[in-house]
Amino acid sequence: MNLLYSLDLLGTAAFAASGALAGIRRDMDLFGVLMLGMVTATGGGTLRDLLLGDTPPFIFKDETYFYLSIFVSLAVFLFHHRVGLLQLPLLYLDALGLGTFVVIGTGKALDFHMGFIGSVMMGVMTATAGGMMRDILSSQVPLVLQKEVYASACLAGGALLYLLHLTPLPAPWALIISALAVIVLRVCAIHFNWSLPKAPRNSGHN
Repeated sequence: MNLLYSLDLLGTAAFAASGALAGIRRDMDLFGVLMLGMVTATGGGTLRDLLLGDTPPFIFKDETYFYLSIFVSLAVFLFHHRVGLLQLPLLYLDALGLGTFVVIGTGKALDFHMGFIGSVMMGVMTATAGGMMRDILSSQVPLVLQKEVYASACLAGGALLYLLHLTPLPAPWALIISALAVIVLRVCAIHFNWSLPKAPRNSGHN
């Protein structure tokens, strides 16, 4: 589980950076940038814990997440002109965080004896709710509601973990396999420009 915790922190840093960058692009001040970075990195897990009744939420039990989010957001605020060079690496780190957050959220829901739908939704929420809050607060259409393979990859990973949980496969292997499935799907979507179908627009006249 030490590996999962390390990946969780790495994903938290990547999510915080994406939130801080969104704040800078919307001309927010320092407080706004820090808040957007922290919400992006920890919002999903906090909402998950509140819904599961696991209080206080994880961010208050292990303040490493809080301090890491603030530190990364502050670094982005101070050096955002150079962060553009890390745009592509950040996308891949985001994919890493996505896979990690999905299995942590789904796994925690399983520990609380939730069923298939509840467990998968807790995993998706952990991975995507922070980004949705980021986009809403920065007046953008949430990424998960657009065409990119993002939330769909989370759904697949959460469902896979639930199914693997029903097999004799050791829990650590189930977590790793499910996280890798999400990461590979997301990386392939970035690399090959995969997207979900959209409803065709009616070009004719009524």
